[in-house]
This record gives sequence, structure tokens and C-alpha cells, in this order.
Amino acid sequence: MRKYFGTDGIRGVANQDPMTVDIALKVGRAAANVLKSNSRKPKIVIGKDTRLSCYMLEYALSAGICSAGVDTLLVGPLPTPGIAFLTASMRADAGVVISASHNPFQDNGIKFFDRNGFKLPDSVELAIERLMESDKLNENLPTANDVGRSFRIEDAIGRYIVFLKNSFPKMMTLDSLRIVLDCANGAAYKVAPTVLRELGAEVIVLGCEPNGTNINHQCGALYPELMCKTIKETQANVGIALDGDADRIIMADENGVVIDGDHLMAAVAKDLRKRDQLAQNTLVATIMSNKGLEIAMAQIGVKVARTQVGDRYVIETILEGGYNFGGEQSGHLIFLDQHTTGDGMLSALQILSIMVREQLPLSKLASVMESLPQVLVNLKVREKVDLCRLPNVKNVVARIESELGENGRVLFRYSGTENKARIMVEGPDHELITKYANLIAEALSNEIGL
Repeated sequence: MRKYFGTDGIRGVANQDPMTVDIALKVGRAAANVLKSNSRKPKIVIGKDTRLSCYMLEYALSAGICSAGVDTLLVGPLPTPGIAFLTASMRADAGVVISASHNPFQDNGIKFFDRNGFKLPDSVELAIERLMESDKLNENLPTANDVGRSFRIEDAIGRYIVFLKNSFPKMMTLDSLRIVLDCANGAAYKVAPTVLRELGAEVIVLGCEPNGTNINHQCGALYPELMCKTIKETQANVGIALDGDADRIIMADENGVVIDGDHLMAAVAKDLRKRDQLAQNTLVATIMSNKGLEIAMAQIGVKVARTQVGDRYVIETILEGGYNFGGEQSGHLIFLDQHTTGDGMLSALQILSIMVREQLPLSKLASVMESLPQVLVNLKVREKVDLCRLPNVKNVVARIESELGENGRVLFRYSGTENKARIMVEGPDHELITKYANLIAEALSNEIGL
């Protein structure tokens, strides 16, 4: 059992347990000891998004890392995948990101990458937790010249912009495209518009005025309505919406219709398959992806490997199976041949390159897949109780699964970052599955709801 780390690092309300400066200092010191190499002077990259609370946590993390004799390289606001890239590029021992991704501004989080730019496995996060709780954390601290130093990397944004542009085919441009871009007032507010403009696109920018408190507020990947409205008003070709730390993407086609991660994955997998670049003809997706994705992929000879929710588990499955592409319905897409983690802008560039190469609008590319009706209900809960200990809920789920049969499915799980239960029902009739989802939510609310 882990006390601090969830499915995507440590997360909570800033300045409240576990997102306090005290814990940030402890996790910095513990992570430095667990992750540092035997090099003469180990170093860890620290990046952040645009939340007000990032300042205090950045300094606390840096202090903890330096107190363990490890240097810190501060890069300022930069997308999470940018930290992964810089960690590997600068031959650092690890990278750490201060961000709560798509959560509201009052929340914050801490997540780590290893020296190769991959998210840490559960076992390493557990080792960090154990050291945080151990008396050994404060033993043998370095002194004098052995204490770590902190350096600010002024050209970090430029390095990452060059990396992103190099992921786009060299002989292509975006000259013909008018793009609506919503950066969620988050970490990509400088990077994303620059990349698209330098590749030739006309860019209509939304959500690029962060003030510390407006990250993800009615904008970005969670709120694509403004992007869709702007596409219609400006007759744009396509829309791109990022979340607060820009590791995932939601797009909209030329008609202002939202295209989720499942449809984006289907379009990419079809293109890779056509060009014989989809490793083992397999797409990796989570249990949350629509059953329609499997149906569409089967029709073009692509297998779908399922994994638990979380882009880190998608990556683990990709690595273990020798695959090279996968993702989540929420918009985390993993192009392993080009990056080690989900990257919203890199994903956008790959999809734009297909549009340019095939001379097709996004609506046509996304039509490769037809989604089955799917309803997702999020319910706040007092605690995360195993379904086996909730007999009434378990019985309702079993009855609904029996009624759906092979024509649908029920998925019940808890959020890895919040005290929420997620209830997903899939089937042939939207009205019926909405009724089923509400029945499960009602039973669960009676047991452990707020």
C-alpha cells in the first residue's frame, strides 16, 4: 500500500496534506537519494505548470533535493512531456514536475521521471515513500561543498520547441491550416503557439493568459466548448485543446465536433498500419476505451491490447509487448518511437501530419471508428471501499451486466488522484445505459457517497 503516490504521482489541495512544503521537502530529499547516480555531481530537472502554489513547492522540492547533495536544474513553466525530454537530453538523474494536470488551480501535484524520461514504476515510488517515513532520511546529510546547488536553465523552452518541430515531417508545413489552439492557461502557453506558427499555421489562440488561478478554468481539454465555438466562427480547419500540463489532447474537426482520444487513436493506428509502422499491428488502450475502437481496429487487421487506466500502464504494456503506439480515451497518446510519455503537442503534430499527407479533414480521419453509446458518471465518495465489501452495489452491477450480456459492459473503478468513483456503462442504447449508470451511482451513494 502506498501512502502518498497515486496513479500519477502525489496530488492534493496545495498547502494541505499531502501537498505541503514539508512533504515536498521530504519527497525531494528521499527521491534524490533513491534516484541519484554515482556520478561526480548528480542532478535533477524541476519543471512546473502555471499554478500559484508552484512557487512554494518548487523551492521546497529544490531545497530537499539539494540537501541530499544533488543539484537542481530549474526550467520554470513547461509541459510535463518537456520535462521528460529535458531529463533525458541533459543526462539528468531524474525529472520532477509540479502540476495537478487537469485539476483546478487550488490543487497541485508532484510526479517524477527516471533518467530516460519514463515515469517511475510503482516499486520505485514505494521505495521513495519508505525512505520518506524512515529515520534514515535525515542521516548522513552532506555538508560544505557536497551540498547541492540550484541552477536556472534559461533556454529550456527553446530546446523543447526544437524537439517538437523535429517530430513533424521535414518536408511538410502547416501553411494551409487555420488552427484554433486552447492552452488551458497552462504550461504550454508559450510553447504550443510558437511551434504551430513556426511550422506555418495560422493560429487562433485561446487560454494563453495564465495568472496563477485560471489554469483549466472553463478552458482546455476539459472544456472544449469555446474551442468548438471559435472553429465555427472563424471557419478554422481544426481545433487543439490541451490540459494544464499539456500531456494530453482533445481535438475538434472543421465542423466544431469534438474528437476524443479513442477516435484519434483509431486514425493514427490506421495510418501507421497503412505505412507498415505499427509494431506488431497492435494498439494499446485502457479498459476505458470504447468497444467501438476494438470493432474498428479488427476491420483493418489491428489488435487492441487492454491495460488498466493510466498512461504509465499504457507505456509499461507498450514496452513489455514490443509495441510502439497506444493511449487513453482522455487524450494521452504515446508515440514511443518519438517520446517516452504522453505529449499533447507532439500528438497534435502527428495527427496534423496525417491530415496534410492524406489531404483529408479530421472529420474524415476520425470516421474510421464509430463509438458505441457510453455513459460515465463520477461520484464523490467518503472512502474507496472495495466493491466486494459493498454487496448492494455489487448485486446491482451483476444484474446490469447480465441484462447487457455481450452487447455492453460495466466498468467500476476509483480515481487514482481524487476521492471519486467512476462508473462507466456501455451498450447499444444511450437512454438505457444512462438509467443503468444512475442506478449504480444511487446504490453507491447510499453506501459511501458524500
